[in-house]
Amino acid sequence: MKRAAIYILFALVGIAIGGYTALAMSGLLPGDRRTQGSVVLGNWYGDLAIGSEDASPYFRTRIARHGLLALANTEAIYFTSIVDDSGRPFSEACNYRLSGGAMPARWWSVTLYNSDNFLPDNADGALSFDASRAEAQNGADGQWSAIISAERPDGETAWLSSKAGGNFDLTFRLYVPDEGVLGDPTGMIEAPSVERLDCAGEAA
Repeated sequence: MKRAAIYILFALVGIAIGGYTALAMSGLLPGDRRTQGSVVLGNWYGDLAIGSEDASPYFRTRIARHGLLALANTEAIYFTSIVDDSGRPFSEACNYRLSGGAMPARWWSVTLYNSDNFLPDNADGALSFDASRAEAQNGADGQWSAIISAERPDGETAWLSSKAGGNFDLTFRLYVPDEGVLGDPTGMIEAPSVERLDCAGEAA
């Protein structure tokens, strides 16, 4: 009886560990919003296996869980960030400056999603910043910037609305990446910067 009890205990422990690992790798634990990934660009992370046959069953589950309709990596590559340049989680209560330069792709965009991985429920019509808006700024050396905030900033500044975004995240997409990017993403891609400017009720 004692030996049987030991076997049962080990079986239960194995099931618990295996179950937790499967849930963690699939992104099904409560509060887990990350898609993870092997490519890290500062505070942005992604995986070139998204949308490819190389993706593991766990990774495919994680992608489905987070609502990505992933294209093949020759058509689009994806990076996500949930923190600003200083490592603090994004918050609707704060204002940020999103900035960057020319990107090694035919087209690119940065889109804001709420904590449930959906577009925020607002009617501002300002949830994404893309290559055409960057080109319209005519910045020196291809530099561009936009403000992320819950309220529209004064003037003609480009804007992403975080209204109803809560603890939002940002997804950076490169469409039809240039030759060589898939082989050396960290060397060829300079991911956007997200500088926290100020927050309601506290100093930046």
